[in-house]
Amino acid sequence: MAGKSDGRPSIYPTLLYADAKAAIRQLTEALGFTELSVYEGEDGAVVHAELAQGNGAVMLGSKGTGSAFDGAMKGAGPTGVYIVVDDVDAHHRRAVEHGVEILMPPTDQDYGSRDYMARDAEGNVWSFGTYAPEIGA
Repeated sequence: MAGKSDGRPSIYPTLLYADAKAAIRQLTEALGFTELSVYEGEDGAVVHAELAQGNGAVMLGSKGTGSAFDGAMKGAGPTGVYIVVDDVDAHHRRAVEHGVEILMPPTDQDYGSRDYMARDAEGNVWSFGTYAPEIGA
């Protein structure tokens, strides 16, 4: 299975933003992502970026680049992404300190997770929690 033997995730949520540079700032400063790489076009638009959180990552770029993915995503609505974090309350505090819109405060769930939900500046919904599903060998 791809990604299983070398420790790399095999699934990367991919999002497009009208202001990808602002999204990268919000995701790194407020939501604790680590910038892995950012590639810009000649016009300064973010063509491709990779941000990590724990052992997972997301890819993102700018809307309006004319790429095949940009065309396929035209008119797409917000995306929802779930991220596993160790300390939901500390993560939530950081998001609040940076003015992130909180949709649900840290809440204990019936299935054993503690999580919260936030919306980024362009409407994508990010859920952060302690639940990490086991993926079979």
